[in-house]
Amino acid sequence: MERLAAYIQDFHHATVLVIGDLVADHYIWGKVERISPEAPVPIVDVQRESYMLGGAGNVANNILSLEGKVRICGVVGHDEMGRWITHALRIQGVDTSGIIVEEARPTTKKTRVVAHNQHVVRFDHEQRGEISVRAQEMILEYVRTHLSQTGVFVISDYAKGVVTRPLVKGVLELAKENNIPVVVDPKMKHFDYYTGAAMITPNTAEASIASGITIQNDESLRRAGELLMNQSGSTAILITRGEHGMSLFERGKGVMDIPAVAREVYDVTGAGDTVVGALALSLASKAAFSEAATIANYAAGIVVGIVGTATVRRGQLLNALKGVASN
Repeated sequence: MERLAAYIQDFHHATVLVIGDLVADHYIWGKVERISPEAPVPIVDVQRESYMLGGAGNVANNILSLEGKVRICGVVGHDEMGRWITHALRIQGVDTSGIIVEEARPTTKKTRVVAHNQHVVRFDHEQRGEISVRAQEMILEYVRTHLSQTGVFVISDYAKGVVTRPLVKGVLELAKENNIPVVVDPKMKHFDYYTGAAMITPNTAEASIASGITIQNDESLRRAGELLMNQSGSTAILITRGEHGMSLFERGKGVMDIPAVAREVYDVTGAGDTVVGALALSLASKAAFSEAATIANYAAGIVVGIVGTATVRRGQLLNALKGVASN
């Protein structure tokens, strides 16, 4: 545990460049005490509303919370939510010059209604078509300009249009030329985009669909993970398995099962962002894949105990490690 703690202590030296879909997470919080007379649906008595960074913005937020340095590339619309996302990042000291504004494209906003700590419904404002060629070229130019200050690239794919085949190809080529690892939080329909990434982090459902193997037990898990390794050309595949923890498939090293550490699971919203942020910082701090995955597993164990999109602080992560070490 001392070795893992040393990597976490070194996070403040690490810089991660995040490329992906920027999302505004809008929460409507309330309580339910009656059913509508108009239809058999609950009436939510709204008590408050809040906004949080989602998608690639939440990955950046997690990196900042863990005291790492972050740059970000993505696209927002010329609208109130786009301005809010840019401002929310800027006030935390993030360079937002990699964020492109597309006039005709709305900023993605996910609105979740939460009553008594339970999601009632979610509705989305978005346009999922691919971003313009001009926006892709501007993002790649930003990446080229900041290669020397980047320890790890993260591609945060929410299938909202930013992560395109040409853009990913360009990023992977630049990363390979400059020996910079690329960590991908994937979407199922884009798996063939990520060929050659250092690490891809599907959850069980995504790994099942991408491999064509329904993961039901350890044997099917291993077949799916090995197939994805062969298809992707990646150094590692990390399958996140919820209450069952994670399984790391690393080229030439077999499989490592990492048990979950969460005591109680309240909300998995944004947990994937926490995992990929912690992974990226760990790899940028020169941790091995197995060490980075273990650190990310502890970070995920903290965040799923919080309702709503959340982040993990570096002190919380260190305390979680200390708690295990003292047991």
